[in-house]
Amino acid sequence: MLTETEYSQKRRGPLETSAEFFTNLMEKYLPDPLVIAMLLTALTMVLAIIFQGSSPLQVVDFWGDGLWGLLAFTMQMTIILLAGYVLAKTPLVDRFLEYLTSQVTSPRVAIIVATLVGGMGSWLNWGFGLVLGGIVAQKLAKNVKGLHYPLAIAAGYSGFAVYGIGLSGSVPLLLATPGNFVEGQIGLIPLTETIFSPYLLVTNLVVMIVLPLFNSLLHPKDPARIKELDPSTLPTFKRAPVVDRKTIANSLNNSRIIGIGFGLIALLFSIRFFVSGGTLDLNTVNFIFLFLGILLFARPAAFIDAVNDGVRIVAGIIIQYPFYAGIMGILTASGLAVAFADGFVAISTAETLPFWSFLSGGILNLLMPSGGGQFAVQGPVMLEAAQALGANNAATALAVQIGDQWTNMVQPFWILPVLAISGLKLRDVMGYLLMILVLLGVIFAGAVLIWGFTA
Repeated sequence: MLTETEYSQKRRGPLETSAEFFTNLMEKYLPDPLVIAMLLTALTMVLAIIFQGSSPLQVVDFWGDGLWGLLAFTMQMTIILLAGYVLAKTPLVDRFLEYLTSQVTSPRVAIIVATLVGGMGSWLNWGFGLVLGGIVAQKLAKNVKGLHYPLAIAAGYSGFAVYGIGLSGSVPLLLATPGNFVEGQIGLIPLTETIFSPYLLVTNLVVMIVLPLFNSLLHPKDPARIKELDPSTLPTFKRAPVVDRKTIANSLNNSRIIGIGFGLIALLFSIRFFVSGGTLDLNTVNFIFLFLGILLFARPAAFIDAVNDGVRIVAGIIIQYPFYAGIMGILTASGLAVAFADGFVAISTAETLPFWSFLSGGILNLLMPSGGGQFAVQGPVMLEAAQALGANNAATALAVQIGDQWTNMVQPFWILPVLAISGLKLRDVMGYLLMILVLLGVIFAGAVLIWGFTA
């Protein structure tokens, strides 16, 4: 007579068996994200020496000179992530999430919900979706008995895979912004040809149907393998209570009139900005989400409490971004990034250039995880090739962004805030993310190939 555990093990399919294999592998050999950033730095140094003929001292100089080269972009990324976290913690959003997660009782349905919420949130704003997926996964893990917590967190994060072709994608927003660094090369490309093109809308739809179902199939059937949420491992955040003492200072700090008033002023400015012909860019998205958070919190003191919590969430980003800026400095100054991109251009045709842009973008993203910064290096090379070959400019440029969002599934940089929320380690979720990477690779590669051959 088989026990329940033995019966569950016999029922395991190839997906669950593979997930267990990769999870065990990651638990044994995967170091922490900061160590990975250091190892990637060393690898890039070696590649620059071997393939570009740079001397060791030159490479060290390239690294040091590039270390602080992305400070402005780092601040933009930090604010967009912080604003997204704050918005996700507003009472209105939090009550909705509590209601949504309280309706779920099945572990597999919970995985589907976490994936969908993370994906839809990331399409609206990548900072919002990135933290929203983690928050929803954690709420589900508190409410749903038998939910495998590491998979729930991985599923919530996997929705981030559509951020680059959503409303806050750095490349499509850049291409639509007057005065951008490739405007003289290809002109402006409106959002109707990128984010709102049929190609990307259908791609998003396919991901949002297939990915949640795929993630749900990864859930362990064997009860012995299920790791439920342990509340004692969660980071604790303190909320400052409303002070009852009647002083002018306390009244101002907790004044809804001030919070709502400035939120409405910002809303009025945003409306006038778009009516007068303004377009979405990173600063505009940051502005909208920041003041929307103030509006929905109403009390300035409550907003500051959420910001203080959020700073802890983004701390890993702040510390590690200089490491990747240093890597970018090596790739750029040594010519390694351009040489790498040129290698893919050499084997491209007008129809296949978007595919090779996607693949090269995904590989380079492992070394420099920054959609905007990476495109600044790789984009001009690919777009010059598009001009020469007669390839579609929008498809070529967005393929770089799609490659970037694809390998973010295993590049440990952007998952840092989610790990901070969840209390888990990278090795707890990476086995699942490796399998998600394979699935998304098939979907995204097919999408850019169709775009390249039919546009």
